[in-house]
Amino acid sequence: MSLPPREKKNLSESDICDLYITPALKRAGWDQFTQIRREVTLTPGPIIVRGNMSSRNKKKKKFADYVLSWEPSLPVAVLEAKDNNHSIGHGMQQALGYAEIMQVPTAFSSNGDGFEQHNKHPSAGEEIETSLSLTAFPDPQTLWARYKSFRRIEDGEQTLLMEPYHDDGSGKEPRYYQAEAINRTIEAVAKGKNRVLLVMATGTGKTYTTFQIIWRLWKAGAAKRILFLADRNILVDQTLVNDFKPFGSVMTKIGSRRIDPSYEIHLGLYQSLTGREERDKTFKTVSPDFFDLIVVDECHRGSASENSEWREILEYFEGAIQIGLTATPKETKDVSSSTYFGEPAYTYSLKQGIEDGFLAPYKVVKIDIDKDVEGWIPPLGAIDDLGNPLEDRQYNQKDMDRLLVLNQRTKLVAARVMQLLNATDPFSKTIIFCEDIDHAERMRKAIVNAAGQIAIDNPQYVRRITGDTKEDGKADLDNFIDPESKFPVIATTSEMLTTGVDAKTCKLIVLDKTITSMTTFKQIIGRGTRVDEEHGKWYFTIMDFKKATELFNDPDFDGEAVVVYEPDANDPPEPPDPPIDPEDDHSEPPDSTGITKLVVSGVEVEIIAERVSFIGPDGALITESYKEFARKQILTEFSSLDDFIRKWNDADKKAAIIQELEEHGILLENLAEEVGKDFGDFDLLCHIAYDQPPLTRAERAKNVKKRNYFTKYGDEAREVLSALLDKYADEGVRTIEDARVLRLDPFDEIGTPVEIIRDVFGGKEQYEQVIRELEQQIYKQADG
Repeated sequence: MSLPPREKKNLSESDICDLYITPALKRAGWDQFTQIRREVTLTPGPIIVRGNMSSRNKKKKKFADYVLSWEPSLPVAVLEAKDNNHSIGHGMQQALGYAEIMQVPTAFSSNGDGFEQHNKHPSAGEEIETSLSLTAFPDPQTLWARYKSFRRIEDGEQTLLMEPYHDDGSGKEPRYYQAEAINRTIEAVAKGKNRVLLVMATGTGKTYTTFQIIWRLWKAGAAKRILFLADRNILVDQTLVNDFKPFGSVMTKIGSRRIDPSYEIHLGLYQSLTGREERDKTFKTVSPDFFDLIVVDECHRGSASENSEWREILEYFEGAIQIGLTATPKETKDVSSSTYFGEPAYTYSLKQGIEDGFLAPYKVVKIDIDKDVEGWIPPLGAIDDLGNPLEDRQYNQKDMDRLLVLNQRTKLVAARVMQLLNATDPFSKTIIFCEDIDHAERMRKAIVNAAGQIAIDNPQYVRRITGDTKEDGKADLDNFIDPESKFPVIATTSEMLTTGVDAKTCKLIVLDKTITSMTTFKQIIGRGTRVDEEHGKWYFTIMDFKKATELFNDPDFDGEAVVVYEPDANDPPEPPDPPIDPEDDHSEPPDSTGITKLVVSGVEVEIIAERVSFIGPDGALITESYKEFARKQILTEFSSLDDFIRKWNDADKKAAIIQELEEHGILLENLAEEVGKDFGDFDLLCHIAYDQPPLTRAERAKNVKKRNYFTKYGDEAREVLSALLDKYADEGVRTIEDARVLRLDPFDEIGTPVEIIRDVFGGKEQYEQVIRELEQQIYKQADG
């Protein structure tokens, strides 16, 4: 179709796609149903957290107008479309960004007049960027050949790559990074590599990604018998009933020390396959070539260590393809994931997941307790509750709940946890990490007492979930991770919940545990990183009593906090470094280590320091109040009071300005908490940024009524406007800008929204003009 240039410029972007771009692709041989995907969301945009509010930064959403694929599982190019008022190449920078994250060599931009092409893998003498007419778009074979060359795929390797994903009919498909992880792994296997490492942050869908890898290799015949190895029963059980469910009757869980050769997909615990005694080495009951593919979950643990009992399973089946999965690859002097598996075929980090919006951001509450930081020296001759003498020395943070138990300290921690929950939501799923099982039990008791009536009314409110709780503990764990199960709300633990537990709705992680291992720290933080929009889980909070979050400062940590509470400069110095943790075998620490804990009641403890810092838009830590943070952000948008007032008054809807500020991390609800809930949005912003004395919404509404502004309207219009002004005084300007307010009392007594807009004000356009005039009256004194 061809329109005159003037008419073409009146077309929307969608019209340009329908009338010009898609027909050009089809003429070039691209199949509309299997090779062309329109309006593909690559990332939803990061979540901004301020106070207890959260919102997505929609400006950072990545949304490709076209993704072109050789096969549905193999994207080869992206195309960004613009309407005809833009140049042909206007969308190229966006397209290049999408091509970068999808790791495809070709990006296109178009406005319906032609195409701009960027080729990241040009042949000798070929230009990187070229202009193409509408009739000269490359055919699928050309872009597939370029993709293969870019990814170094040989002709003999492509059959395996073209095996499709499993499609459950729901429309679910791998996210861009999952697709890349899957394809990188399949490519490695196609090239004959039999050791592959995938590094994906907790909460990014490692198991779903694994399932699609196994499915494609199994369906293609590259692996007929497969073993999925884990070290926790919960990991195997979750995998069996969730992501791996499509394998159905060909899948089994290894039990009773027997590997059943009648199944093709085997899920097993390391512990059920091996042991210290030769008779326990179940894996040796089949031949070394029995398994074609072994997938090792959480491979940073046993399989990375050369002297691990688990490692011998992998060495026995050395001829099999072995894929290691981890969120935290381990690299130490003695243990290395990459030495065994090689460098990662693909990495998707916590930081990237948060920036994309697939993972939940977090804020950190750092709390210093006086006896931890300043230390405690017992009085001369002091004894503990059982009459044991206390050593005449200074006890400090590294001793708390390891050598010395101060009952008042445990009560203080529990009270502070409940204070936060009661101020936000006392039914937010919470994990409290303790030093050992004994500490977890004492913390459970302290939480019961701190929760008071909630714990009386709900006996399952808090439960200790540790390795010794057996069947009761399994039931509690199942209920805790079930989003539909309200109880238990709080789990006290030591090691059992540090890794692999899919607690999607966990909103609070409490650290009252000494942590020096970066691997352990990342795994614990990973318990909260999942986003669960259905249940309102957008971010989570870390409450740190043991300075474990000092590890955020380590360059090996790849995710930044949204909010951090930490000591002031004048506070006491840092406590001595705690002892190094044993390597991460994640067994429960025993309660008896040859050292008797000293339990002392009656020693008063108190919180001595909290301070707030914010992560700014550039990712740097800003140590200042929220008001100061907001002030600087407002001034970046509006350089002066006059500039702000002019733009505020010119805006058709004030909500647009408010939404723009929210995308910079400024949530007016939180400013109102600090300044006052009776002030309107305009006054909050003017007061914070330009030191103007604020007026309450009620005062502004009263001033409008004093001017007799309504006298120019008829009786019904005056009644509506007066009620709208009252709504403004109660709820703010965004309420009166939303026509849905006319459905509410007292407007419903006047008529329906349609009747009010049509009969009282003469139509939508006239009604919107009346609202603009009303707002001008509300903010009139701002004009000076």
